[in-house]
Amino acid sequence: MTKFLLAVHVLAAIVAIGPVTVAASMFPPAARRALQSPGEPGGAETVRLLLRICRVYAVVGVVVPVFGFATAQNMGVLGDAWLIVSIALTALAALVLIVFVLPRQTAIADGLPGEDGERPVSVSSRATARLAMVTGVFNLLWAAVTVLMIVRPGSTTGA
Repeated sequence: MTKFLLAVHVLAAIVAIGPVTVAASMFPPAARRALQSPGEPGGAETVRLLLRICRVYAVVGVVVPVFGFATAQNMGVLGDAWLIVSIALTALAALVLIVFVLPRQTAIADGLPGEDGERPVSVSSRATARLAMVTGVFNLLWAAVTVLMIVRPGSTTGA
């Protein structure tokens, strides 16, 4: 059962968290291009698609910690320090995504010109730079969690 839970946990992380990190990283440069060239075909649509990917896969990503907890319980490692740190970093990454990344992406996407060419809200390139920074923090948190999951102190893998 542990192997099954671990397989689902890892697959869910790849399928759910991977797209969020990639789409979130692609969002700021795509938004800058759309803001600089408002008449360019597909610019605003690309930004809105990246936002939708981030939103959908953020919801799907809830599966990752659910199966992570089940796997940890089966392995008897729920009290291990590496896992507690990993859980805290995962919670922090989720918080950064929900509180900072997604709302800023939404604000920027709302400020892009619509089909009529008008911008409902003014968005600066500084907003995209701040979003890029916050997205970088989000991605670094996931990288740290990934390293902890692979190296995990006390592991029997010899790492």
